[in-house]
Amino acid sequence: MGYQVEKSDAEWREQLSPEEYAVLRKAGTERPFVGEYTDTETTGVYRCKACQAELFTSDTKFHSGCGWPSFYQPMTSEQGEATVEYIEDNTLGMQRTEVRCINCGSHLGHVFPDGFGTPTGDRYCINSISMTLEPRTSDS
Repeated sequence: MGYQVEKSDAEWREQLSPEEYAVLRKAGTERPFVGEYTDTETTGVYRCKACQAELFTSDTKFHSGCGWPSFYQPMTSEQGEATVEYIEDNTLGMQRTEVRCINCGSHLGHVFPDGFGTPTGDRYCINSISMTLEPRTSDS
């Protein structure tokens, strides 16, 4: 797939820390319960750490107890298009759905159909290291 933001492997390595590169570009996973945004309740917009595309809002974040920040739905663009893409992931002997940034193809985490009590029934289990939080100011 052609992404809006495309960089060489060397450019990604230069831009991202080794830990960020391992998750965002090599589909790694940070350890549970250590991520910066796992328990945060700050309101705002979560953006892709690699390209700054808007991904999730704090309005859709919930505490799932899984060890990673959880959301029940991604944002949509002004045109109503998804801000994430879905890739079938059969690694580790499991059937899962990988979630990537639609803008740059960076790995964010996985989505599971076990978000009980959420409006969508989904749980987007996202690595903190794959995002930055832009806090909402009182003006917005």
